[in-house]
Amino acid sequence: ASLANDLGKKVLIVDANFSAPSLGLHIGLINPEITLHHVLNDQASASDAIHVTNFGFDVIPGAHIFEKIEPFKLAEKLRDVKKKYDFIIIDSSPNLNEEILAAMVASDELIVVTTPDHVTLFSTVRAIRAAKEKKTPIIGLILNKVYDKDFELALEYIEEASGSSILAVLPHDINFLESLAKKVPLIFNRASDSTLEFRKLASSLAGQNYSERKGIKNWF
Repeated sequence: ASLANDLGKKVLIVDANFSAPSLGLHIGLINPEITLHHVLNDQASASDAIHVTNFGFDVIPGAHIFEKIEPFKLAEKLRDVKKKYDFIIIDSSPNLNEEILAAMVASDELIVVTTPDHVTLFSTVRAIRAAKEKKTPIIGLILNKVYDKDFELALEYIEEASGSSILAVLPHDINFLESLAKKVPLIFNRASDSTLEFRKLASSLAGQNYSERKGIKNWF
């Protein structure tokens, strides 16, 4: 949302969490007629599955109930729409399975999301190793749900254990729940501390210096 609204980029998000898709639900897209599952089963093209949202970006949602698909077709299917966008962001399964491996193969670069605890970091390190085997570059980590407490892993420890730099630190923010309830991306809530972090992250990904922008609409 920040890439599109703050920086004027053409953005597509793809729900590649095939077994438990939820991106559509985040923005009120409850029962889409054409989904990524249709695309992977050769029943529709990727262009047919693109849904234009009110939030400045487009989305290819997943189907909540569907027959088995071939996840490794993802890279091939997205090739046709690649030239239409500045950024295609693929959201994948958090589990190290065929779904996340298919997303790795389809991606030019990876951003790994983790939390500051040993259990999640262990899974993160495994995913990073798998990405290196697939030879997909990792540009960094996003540290999510941070309480800023002494019992959490230090940023330096996480970077050393993962071998990757931290791009953004997102606080544990109750505004996320309000965002879900209203089906509006959190970036449109100026009162949220996380909004600033997302906007800084978007600027970094776009290769631009962050500057405070007042033009974005407040939906909250």
